[in-house]
Amino acid sequence: MRGSLFAFLGGGFITLQGVANSRISQDIGTWQAATLTQFTGFVAALLILLFVRDGSWRGFKQVKPLYLTGGAFGSVVIFSNVTAIHQIGVTLTIAVLLIAQLGLTFIIDCKGWFGVAKQKMGLPQFIGIAMMIAGVVILKF
Repeated sequence: MRGSLFAFLGGGFITLQGVANSRISQDIGTWQAATLTQFTGFVAALLILLFVRDGSWRGFKQVKPLYLTGGAFGSVVIFSNVTAIHQIGVTLTIAVLLIAQLGLTFIIDCKGWFGVAKQKMGLPQFIGIAMMIAGVVILKF
């Protein structure tokens, strides 16, 4: 239940962040909005880390260099979402974003990439993805 709550919060905040970034980008530019967002996110995370103190800095040495690119992906996420919101609107952007996330996670689970345990996907999972895609097509018209 707790995991579902955090997933729900994360989804809501992704949407709020996309809308806020879209508005900011109208005033200062898309990459400037991405920079500002990444910086304020860094400051917020650092403050939480300093107050919560739930980990050790020594663990950073154990992180594979490939995974350190995760933060850089955030700038692409912000730029892509802002640009999409300007062009196709918030609802369609988030719908397509969710399908992209689900599709990639489906592949990651099937292949066992990034150290994730392989999951067997069957007809119900394929039908679920097809229904989401159909929903976006319907939503678009």
